[in-house]
Amino acid sequence: MRPAIIKALFAGTIFTSAFLLFLVQPLIAKQILPWFGGSAAVWSICMVFFQVVLLAGYAYSDWVTRRLGAWGQAKLHVGLLLASLAFLPIVTSARWKPTGSEDPTLWILGLLLGTIGLPYFLLSTTGPLVQSWVARTPWGAQVYRYFSLSNFASLASLLSYPVLIEPRSTLVQQAWGWSLAYGVFVLLCAATTLCVARRWAAPTPRGAGLTSVGAAAPSARPGLGDHLMWLALPALGSWLLLAITNHITQNVAAIPFLWVLPLSVYLLSFVLAFESDRWYRRAVFVPLAAVMLALCAFGLQDSLGSDLRTALPIYVVGLFALCMFLHGEMSRLRPGSAYLTRFYLMLSLGGALGGVSVGLVAPHVLPAYYELGVGLTLCALIAAVLWRQRRAGVAVSLALAGTSAWFLYLQVNFDATGVRRMQRNFYGALVTMDTQRGDARDPVRLMYHGSIKHGEQYLAPERRREPTTYYGPRSGVGLAISAAPAASRQIGLIGLGAGTLATYGRAGDVYRVYEINPEVFDLADSEFSFLADSRARIERVLGDARLALEREAPQAFDVLAVDAFSGDSVPIHLITSEAMDVYLRHMRPDGIVAFHVTNRFLSLAPVVEKIAQAKGLHVALVHDEPPEPGLRNTDWVLVSRDQAALTRDAIRIASSTIDPIPGLEPWTDDNNNLFSVLK
Repeated sequence: MRPAIIKALFAGTIFTSAFLLFLVQPLIAKQILPWFGGSAAVWSICMVFFQVVLLAGYAYSDWVTRRLGAWGQAKLHVGLLLASLAFLPIVTSARWKPTGSEDPTLWILGLLLGTIGLPYFLLSTTGPLVQSWVARTPWGAQVYRYFSLSNFASLASLLSYPVLIEPRSTLVQQAWGWSLAYGVFVLLCAATTLCVARRWAAPTPRGAGLTSVGAAAPSARPGLGDHLMWLALPALGSWLLLAITNHITQNVAAIPFLWVLPLSVYLLSFVLAFESDRWYRRAVFVPLAAVMLALCAFGLQDSLGSDLRTALPIYVVGLFALCMFLHGEMSRLRPGSAYLTRFYLMLSLGGALGGVSVGLVAPHVLPAYYELGVGLTLCALIAAVLWRQRRAGVAVSLALAGTSAWFLYLQVNFDATGVRRMQRNFYGALVTMDTQRGDARDPVRLMYHGSIKHGEQYLAPERRREPTTYYGPRSGVGLAISAAPAASRQIGLIGLGAGTLATYGRAGDVYRVYEINPEVFDLADSEFSFLADSRARIERVLGDARLALEREAPQAFDVLAVDAFSGDSVPIHLITSEAMDVYLRHMRPDGIVAFHVTNRFLSLAPVVEKIAQAKGLHVALVHDEPPEPGLRNTDWVLVSRDQAALTRDAIRIASSTIDPIPGLEPWTDDNNNLFSVLK
């Protein structure tokens, strides 16, 4: 076999594995996202799983290259490749659907392990394993370029999914397409394995096959300090990736697919740092990283870091500069090919530690999103270690660490001022606080979920039963409830917030509340009195609303308020054609489904209209701009089988036209895309 063909085989195997490795992440996450309320935390938990399995794959690669001969490696690896085909197709089983009582983190990890565990593990082994085989060949000096190629493939995969794959295929088609592509990968990887076993059964002498620039000398054996830096640098890169993703999606803008942008920047830094030594220039990136670190830290306690127009470029550029610094320094420390798999093992272990710290530990240790300030401080401290031979470098690094720590302190101090409760779990950070509106006669209590206000109540006894924020009497949901029959009413609420809609409850009414976050129930009971003051009977259902409604007998709702689209992420599964079928099963013939579509970034009213039109339903958009200071501008889309329900005087007078989006099709569980409804 000609060297050019063998090179193409190696490159094709690595490219295919890396492409599939990152393609499966959004694909599988989108399958399970509806089961956990569409929470953005699903992405973080998936990321942690992928990093930990990647670590296992790198450990496997390190072990087999050190313990087994070429034919032993071939037999074991080909056997595992064939066994992994039993996991195909990668379609998540309905038996993994949660009931609401499970710990979502552990449930997601178990689900991923049982669905894609072995295929993902083998994909993760490919990069370091094939590169260790490349090191045995006459062109072994190019081995780190294959690492750059794998990161380029990952980046291409990540960007192609939302732009090319997701809009043009259903989830089932995506799963089958990925599974077929995985079969091609198995053939390529098996062919590569057997080719190496036949032609280069003996490894190159220890220390051979080194890169020409920046690698250790042939005789240099990495010491403890090298191993610690191989661990710390990627750990901080992974830490900053997840921390900045959390910051911009929770505290800056509630745009759920913003996680793609930081991950793309993170991968790009790997591509550039390991493609060759020409990209990472200390004279350029060290000063840039220092400036951006200080700016990112300053933004933690200033409006500069929370306004979308300034925060997004600051933190995206900051992530790129800091990751170029971290990954560039890691590339400078890369060893000879004899220690290649150990280097990748430490790199992966560091990435996993950073991911676990932010994705699993931080939500249980930190009451709010403070991991970014901690990560910036640690990044400055690791720079002091790198420049330990240079007094000026150490001084500047320690000054940056102190500055970052100070701004973190200011952030924590600002958050704590006036705050009554601050708590955090899988679904995000919740804060309640008291403030004044107007004068001393109008004290109010607020609830925030990330950067989004989720409720407000007047504290004065004579005003605490007044509806506030999005739920005024002239809002769409206020009109729908008021127009319901005079007899006892059955009202369904998807999304509780502070419980404001319970103020409309009358004696004999039943309000059935579906809420996925148990801490929201806790705060609604302990910090607000809407539920306790309501004259209606309040029924509570903990768990994802759609899954609960699918299991329940018909509830015969007069009004079902779907209030889940203004928060930290949009649960698409609650605004699809299949979801509408679930809602309609629970409605009276003249009942109204009220969708709260107030959103700064997404135009969701046309989505509801398209679904309703496809099912022959009637639609009315109620846009309300109340003059009262306690109420906010809102958009509610009302949907009913009965046109008369939407032509009652109050609703008819308040109705307005929905501006269409050209080319928009009714959303389904398989076909939906948030890019198409960006404002």
